[in-house]
Parts: sequence; structure tokens; C-alpha cells
Amino acid sequence: MLIEPLTSLPGWLVLGVGLGAVASVVVGAVFYFGDRLFPATDHGDHYRRVDGTLRRHAEVRSYLNAIGEGFVENADIDGFTAAFYLPDRDVVVTFDPRVFFGLEAAATYVVLCEDEMPIGQLGRRLPFEVDEPAGSQRRGPVDRSVTSAFDELGLDAGATEDEIRSAYRSLAKEAHPDRGGTEAEFKQLQDAYTTAKEYAD
Repeated sequence: MLIEPLTSLPGWLVLGVGLGAVASVVVGAVFYFGDRLFPATDHGDHYRRVDGTLRRHAEVRSYLNAIGEGFVENADIDGFTAAFYLPDRDVVVTFDPRVFFGLEAAATYVVLCEDEMPIGQLGRRLPFEVDEPAGSQRRGPVDRSVTSAFDELGLDAGATEDEIRSAYRSLAKEAHPDRGGTEAEFKQLQDAYTTAKEYAD
């Protein structure tokens, strides 16, 4: 009964469907037996992102070790996964804006790092004094860019670190690309925050 409708189909269609089925079986067999004959050494690596995340984590890890700061990676903080948590300081370092904004109301201090941020700037964003590792340099005397940085944050040049941090968090809500801003605006705000924080009273 099934053969009658099949014989009424064009030959090229039956041949195409048959060849497609055979090809699918062959490809599936290649992957199946290939995985059995040549297993991956670390199956966890299959699911890691290949977009620089591992490199950025290694840079932060190296920096925190260099300044002698204890940390926990991928820590659960109030239901959010923090890339790095500094338990002695109650500070989170993250690359995820959702974590940054999600922990905004928490007592934990959150540092958001953009992918393009030089890792040497991390110390300037932390809420405590950092003895910079050898080879890193701090900016020279106050210049026009410093004044512009405070202007960008809507603050006077004599603002305190707390005022700078508060202004930055408030402006970051509007400037971040996930909140309707552009990457250029957010980078400009980040640069202003880094500069102003370094020269805060």
C-alpha cells in the first residue's frame, strides 16, 4: 500500500531523499567513530568560549596574584556568578554587566571590566589602595584630561572617591550599551572614571 504512492513520485525526488539519508548516516558515523578513536583530552574545553574570556580571566588572575590579593573564581554572590570574588574585601570583579547591575543594591562592591580594558587599570578601579606590580606606571601631574574626566562625571575636581564612584554608577546605567548607550560613550565614561579616581582627594 505504501509502495504505490512512492512509485508515483518523481525519480529524482526519491533518489535525492535516499542519498540525503545515506549521507546523514555516513556523517553521523564519522563523528561517532571519530570521537571514539580520537577522544578529546579535556571534555570541559568543548564548552569554553573562544572569545578571549579565558585570556582575560588569566590576566585578572595574574594581576590579583601579583598584588597579593586572595580571590575565588566563579563565586556565587546573591544568585549571580562573579568571575572573581575577593572575600577579604567583599569585592567582585566581573565582565558581565548583568552581574554589575544585579549586585548594585548589595553591600558588595562590584568592578565591571570591559574586554578591551588594559588589565593595569584594574587597580585604579578597586575600592582599596593597591601597590601596583613592578612595571606598571601611574599618570603624571594633573592636566587638562583630568579636568575633562571630572567634567564627564559632572563633578568638581575636588570630588572624593565616594562621590566619583556614585556618579560613575549613576551614569553607567544610562551609558552602558545594554541600557541604551553606545560602546564609545561607555568607554569614554570608563576612562573618565579611571582618571578621576586616580586623582581623587
